[in-house]
Amino acid sequence: MALTQRLEFRQSQSLVMTPQLMQAIKLLQLSNLDLAAFVEDELERNPLLERASDGAEPVRGEPQPERAEFSGPDETGGSEDGEPSATMNGAADGFEPGQEEWMNRDLGSRAEIEQTLDTPLDNVFSEEPAEAAARNAQDAAPTAYTEWGGGASNDDSYNLEAFVAAEVTLAGHLAEQLAVAFTAPSQRMIGQYLINLVDEAGYLPADLGQAAERLGASPADVEAVLATLQTFDPPGVCARNLSECLAIQLREQNRYDPAMQALVEHLDLLAKRDIGNLRKLCGVDDDDLAEMIGEIRRLDPKPGLKFGSARMQTVVPDVYVRPGPDGGWHVELNSDTLPKVLVNQVYYSELSKTIRKDGDKSYFTDCLQNATWLVRALDQRARTILKVATEIVRQQDGFFTQGVAHLRPLNLKAVADAIQMHESTVSRVTANKYMATNRGIFELKYFFTASIASADGGEAHSAEAVRHHIRQLIDGESASAILSDDTIVERLREAGIDIARRTVAKYREAMRIPSSVQRRRDKQSMLGNALSAPAVSSDRSRDTAPA
Repeated sequence: MALTQRLEFRQSQSLVMTPQLMQAIKLLQLSNLDLAAFVEDELERNPLLERASDGAEPVRGEPQPERAEFSGPDETGGSEDGEPSATMNGAADGFEPGQEEWMNRDLGSRAEIEQTLDTPLDNVFSEEPAEAAARNAQDAAPTAYTEWGGGASNDDSYNLEAFVAAEVTLAGHLAEQLAVAFTAPSQRMIGQYLINLVDEAGYLPADLGQAAERLGASPADVEAVLATLQTFDPPGVCARNLSECLAIQLREQNRYDPAMQALVEHLDLLAKRDIGNLRKLCGVDDDDLAEMIGEIRRLDPKPGLKFGSARMQTVVPDVYVRPGPDGGWHVELNSDTLPKVLVNQVYYSELSKTIRKDGDKSYFTDCLQNATWLVRALDQRARTILKVATEIVRQQDGFFTQGVAHLRPLNLKAVADAIQMHESTVSRVTANKYMATNRGIFELKYFFTASIASADGGEAHSAEAVRHHIRQLIDGESASAILSDDTIVERLREAGIDIARRTVAKYREAMRIPSSVQRRRDKQSMLGNALSAPAVSSDRSRDTAPA
């Protein structure tokens, strides 16, 4: 076989991921918080990119949906023509033009001032000793926010957060007590290592043998330091399990007797409400056992959450769905979550006239191209989110009108085919996006549920609607007629839902609903407590009655 060289032409098609396309895909799946952080980085990096409120000129020929279509009128607090209101000028801060003219006027020499005042200046401005002046200045209370603010130039820069004390963390609180409890460096080292292992709930890992190996200390030394750490505030901290945490708190209250110890060591029976076995193990009657259970309930199972717990962030919706005047639904984007950025064409035009170096020209050309692509990507992202949200509302009209029970089965392919996009695009759009409806705020992923066949061959049911139906059945059961999983399957089939028993058990466990045996014990216990309460009150009233 001879090897020869030759030239030939081939025509083929391939998908090339350009940097601009990768950026558009990245922006599509970002949440509103991540998108705001990304845009802030681009504003710092690109000198030609500015916020829409900064007065930059928009790109000619570029669509501006965030400003025209999706932004509500009069959002900036200014006048109707877009100009700032009159309260933003200099007369609004209490400084009149005549005052500035008087302060800038030359008063003349000392003799001229004395002649004008008709008295020597010594009579007008009495001189005090430097010590008295310093003392008066020190005793005088601050008269303005700037004197408290630590060098602020004006009241506009006054920040209340500068006076907020730093939040005390659990590790810091334990470290302060560690410095007082131990003096030996080895014990402090062991204690600090154990404090670093404490989680946000205040618990340590169950096995501390690895800690002793890493520190090169004996297990006895680690246990001795741990025993001291467990006496720190808050009570119950540095425990290795729930029983140990409750036992520490009971010892602090001097209530850890043998009966209470038996109860704490058998918390699994307490969770099952097995009152009979608990009464035998503790050796007490029903009244004492009920009192002991009440003491257990008053304890704190997670003492570490008092310090530096994570703050809950409110979800900001990306889309609003409101009822329309014609009986339909009006879908609009939340303009507050849409970054409003523009390309400063005026600045680029001025720079292009003065720049002479090729490197500078290429740099600003790249900045202009990146800024233009970012504006286009943001506009395309907003339009895609609105298009997908509108289709979801159209597909799930029954949910918005009648509730969760009428949620239909829906997948990504159905929405993608309806709006003529790829499934991956719809998946990126629905990630980390939220919709505010008349029934609450839901993630866009919530509306995509699996399909469960109908028992009579009709329209399929949504998995979320089936879970809602199961919860309604369990909430409506009585203590004398607890529904088992088999009974729930029969009730669902009567309602036209064909579902297996294992699926009912899976949905029930996902909703954290206990089994029928556990629910029967809980409701019988609650019923017994309710029946015994009037008897206790009548006995107390009989004891307090006069003889």
